[in-house]
Amino acid sequence: MAKTLGAFFSLYLATLILLLSSGLFNTYLSLRLTAQSVSEIWVGAMIAAYYFGLVLGARFGHRLIIQVGHIRTYAACAALTTVTVLVMVLVDNLWFWLAVRFVAGVAMVSLFIAIESWLNEQTENGSRGTVFAFYMVATGSGTVLGQLVLGEFPKLDYQPLVFVAICSVLSLMPITLTRRSHPALQVPAPLAWRYYVSRVPMSLMVLFIAGMLNGAFYGLAPVYGLQHGMDTHQVGVFLAVSLAAGLVSQWPLGWLADRSSRVRLIRIGALLLLCLGVPLWGWYRFPYWALVAFSALLGITQFTLYPMGTSFANDNVEPERRVGLSALLYMVYGVGACIGPLLAGFLMRGWGGDIYFVFVSACAAVLVLFVREQRVTGAHLSPDAPTQFVPMADTLQNAHVMAVLDPRVDIERDISHDPVIGDPPAEGGGPPEAESPSTRKQQDDGADGQGDAQQVDGAQALAK
Repeated sequence: MAKTLGAFFSLYLATLILLLSSGLFNTYLSLRLTAQSVSEIWVGAMIAAYYFGLVLGARFGHRLIIQVGHIRTYAACAALTTVTVLVMVLVDNLWFWLAVRFVAGVAMVSLFIAIESWLNEQTENGSRGTVFAFYMVATGSGTVLGQLVLGEFPKLDYQPLVFVAICSVLSLMPITLTRRSHPALQVPAPLAWRYYVSRVPMSLMVLFIAGMLNGAFYGLAPVYGLQHGMDTHQVGVFLAVSLAAGLVSQWPLGWLADRSSRVRLIRIGALLLLCLGVPLWGWYRFPYWALVAFSALLGITQFTLYPMGTSFANDNVEPERRVGLSALLYMVYGVGACIGPLLAGFLMRGWGGDIYFVFVSACAAVLVLFVREQRVTGAHLSPDAPTQFVPMADTLQNAHVMAVLDPRVDIERDISHDPVIGDPPAEGGGPPEAESPSTRKQQDDGADGQGDAQQVDGAQALAK
């Protein structure tokens, strides 16, 4: 373990510094706009623009690494991230900030593609779990520390921006001075989205709702805190406790998920999230310590939805197609994270801060209604199901694009690049994609592409 930590220490350190600055900045931006009486819609839009850049910038970052290499890509994108922060000190215009946040999202996802693909390529299969466990600890710790450090800046002026810029530049040093060699790269897998929608509609719905909840959390939970009398330090603690609880709880939850029904656990978690949100609808003004306690419980139920949904999806897709699945899960989650803060901001603008937890409960209610064990037929369980539960930090805070753009994918073994026969036709009635040699054997074994690990009505509901 010590050897693994020492071997990749420079990458872990860069990740920690980068997430500290990113976590601090997203919360700072929400607090500053709220203090300036800017509409909650704008607050949600700023977070949505950043996440939109994360989603759309993934393939851009991969192509840039192919052209100039990992270190040059990291240096250029870290410099660009620093510029997007400092320019906000000079230009005080919301429309300009919106464009800057999108650019920052593209730059940040490129940074994490460089780090994660580097880790993944230079890790043997036997130690991969340990390497990425340390990586998740670095990302989670950085995000939590960012919330706590924000409390050291009681004035929401330019000083936090300068600190974020300093961190962005500091993260360059471990990367540019590392002695590790560059890894090789391969092309990312395409999205055979119709195939995956037919296979795992329930998981896609879980990922979409999780994205809405987590996106709204980073943008609007700080606004809720300010509107309930918290100062900057208290808001930071309020968010940090939720993030830390969600991160730590994934290990015991993973142990339970590998030994029981994952659909049942997702539904129970959604039901608990629904119930926990109800007392915070504005019936009663809770003291600060009670809100922090609620924050911890909500973090456990909210931030475990993503890894649970991902694990269940992998249970119902052949190992040879999991790279393409990861790409689609990431994009669905990202779309949810773009919509969530916009919708929550619109609601809070019209009905006040307490509506935030009405939004949380409503999202949880959708999962309670949609995620049911009766919908699971088990017709297309993977031979290695249940797959091992993998704890994951929030994808949109660290991109977690390792699984999306896996440079170790061997096209001779992984068939995510191949077309899928039997994809459900588009609504316009287009023909299904052609069969490839690598999929024909699966068709002969009974995977006809028309079935679903969950019933067809789930797929139709998601398509609508």
